[in-house]
Amino acid sequence: MKRMTLWLAPAIALLCMTSVQAASMEKTTVARDYTDTIAPADQQAYEAGVKSYNACLSQHGFKYAWTAWGHATGDVYSYSYVSDPLSWADFDVMHEAGKACDATFKAQVNPHLKGETSAFMEGKSDLSNMPESMSPPPALIGVTYFKLKRGERKTFLDAVKKIYAAAVKTKWPGHSMLNEVIGGGDGAPDFLLVSPSKSWADFGQETNPDLWKMLESVYGKAEADGIRKTIRDSVQDSSYHVDYYNADLTYRPAGK
Repeated sequence: MKRMTLWLAPAIALLCMTSVQAASMEKTTVARDYTDTIAPADQQAYEAGVKSYNACLSQHGFKYAWTAWGHATGDVYSYSYVSDPLSWADFDVMHEAGKACDATFKAQVNPHLKGETSAFMEGKSDLSNMPESMSPPPALIGVTYFKLKRGERKTFLDAVKKIYAAAVKTKWPGHSMLNEVIGGGDGAPDFLLVSPSKSWADFGQETNPDLWKMLESVYGKAEADGIRKTIRDSVQDSSYHVDYYNADLTYRPAGK
């Protein structure tokens, strides 16, 4: 992935469905995210606790994968864990299967948490321009949070869908996926944009052509400018950070 000029640039400087291919998104579109924050002094003990919890899950044959991401920028003492996409009903089964290790989590992870938040994320095929394969997971992902102005959801989505339609049509190398955040609680973003990179060198390269030149090639300058304005006018606030793939804290069931 080449680093792209994001939709609100220069106002802003992206869950995390790393094992998903575009074709599978029609069937399984919901992922769950947990984000933990810890104190620096608790980092080593916290990571040891997560490893013990993962070992417990493995011993009990837990079959659901969780990908771990450390925050490389922003709050660097935060960790995010994202499930593979599942049906809503699968989360009921996952909850029951994980109960066997709840005590391990409470005893070995909870004491080291400053806080934890959780939300579901829904992705759709018309809001994605990801590589055909995301295995192994990318080394880095850029994560952009979007908080919309009241009543702007449809306007925002209609404009974003035009961007993805053009990206797919032109096979644009600026890979990304937009997820809608569900149940995030007070202050949570409405949407989360994820964009993968293979390395920091890859992250630092500009996409060629840039986003707006790509849109102009499909829609013409006037419509491309209109799409840009619509998105900027729809967004109340945004923030951006970069995560790194943490293989040590990732849980993969046997055979996956």
